[in-house]
Amino acid sequence: MTESVIARVAALGTTPTPDLKTMWRELFDTEPPPYNRRYLESRLAYRIQELAYGGLKSEGLERLEALAERLDNNDTTMRRCRARNRPTAGTVLVREWQGIEHRITVLNDGFEYQHRPYKALSAIARLITGTRWNGWLFFGLKSQRASQ
Repeated sequence: MTESVIARVAALGTTPTPDLKTMWRELFDTEPPPYNRRYLESRLAYRIQELAYGGLKSEGLERLEALAERLDNNDTTMRRCRARNRPTAGTVLVREWQGIEHRITVLNDGFEYQHRPYKALSAIARLITGTRWNGWLFFGLKSQRASQ
């Protein structure tokens, strides 16, 4: 069974788009969305595996539904959730700028620089350089390529 699932998922990359849409109708029992091919492939791959191995456990579904409900209700605490790429509280970011070393401590709800709290790295970068910067780029937490 596993080999059949792997083969079906692997074949999606070479399957013509009209055939992907037909497969969508069979697996989802709905019309395919008007999205790009890559979207169709990824959703079909997930669905093939879901049908073969089972979907999310009920606890996972309940957690996702609770998160979605909080977002639907415009819960502002959701905006404050730690991003996956945000450093852990206590991490010290070090950046040298024009021969001066600057140390920023990551807090649970922002950052600390020169014993003062800041909500955004961009504010600290601007203070240091005197010009507008993307704080994540300035402190090397995001590459220039990833931001484009």
